[in-house]
Amino acid sequence: MELERALNAFHSMKLTQITPPLTQMPILEENSSIINALKILRTRHHVWVVNDRKEMKLVGVIRYFDVFYILMPPKRARLGSISPLFKSIFGGAEKVGEIMERNVLTIEEDATILDALEKMRRYKVGILAVVDEEGRLKGEVSLRLLITEFLRLLRVGGEEWRQHGSSSQ
Repeated sequence: MELERALNAFHSMKLTQITPPLTQMPILEENSSIINALKILRTRHHVWVVNDRKEMKLVGVIRYFDVFYILMPPKRARLGSISPLFKSIFGGAEKVGEIMERNVLTIEEDATILDALEKMRRYKVGILAVVDEEGRLKGEVSLRLLITEFLRLLRVGGEEWRQHGSSSQ
């Protein structure tokens, strides 16, 4: 089946072939204001946090739903847990480095689309940071991007890539 051939070709593509340029990604330095993160999160689902724009070492991420912790008053911390107080403006946080999630799911820049799909499914996430061997941010890959690229591949491949009997694009 031709669609299977298209999927095999898609799975073997390298992430470097599809990742958007860094200039199109939501990125802040860790010493940036929380207000800057909130401005980005009005229209994006995440913000990558790097040590600085020159080195671009990935140090964290702020997700859309993290805004709850940022804007709400903190609750008391239970013993052995990290209190949202430390991620709250009420707790005195001012910089994105104080509120970001430090455990970021990443994938190597030379990985394939299939590698990314497997990791996303395993961890039930819709986006991964693409990094080099030194942990520098090189791109991002999202499920939305993968869908777009697969549909683009089907259009570029012409009739032989289309599933027989399908009239929608």
